[in-house]
Amino acid sequence: MEQPTRLYKLLGINVAVELLRPGAKWENNGHGFTRWEDPRPVPSMEEVNDVMEKIKAFEDSIPTMWTEQQLATLQKQETDFEKAFNND
Repeated sequence: MEQPTRLYKLLGINVAVELLRPGAKWENNGHGFTRWEDPRPVPSMEEVNDVMEKIKAFEDSIPTMWTEQQLATLQKQETDFEKAFNND
């Protein structure tokens, strides 16, 4: 398995929604918003995905350098996640 070289710190729907509608109260089940408590309109998933792509591009532009210990930790976390995910 290839060692991970990128751990996205900002990438996530929660950050994207916060950037689009700061302070909104919401829930999302992975397919769409299931709760929206804010007077502003619900952002479309297209808007959310667009912001997430911009976040990813920003993070990809940063020349992050990992130590060998950090890479080993990331690899273990990724392996543990895959095992847990595949056992469900």
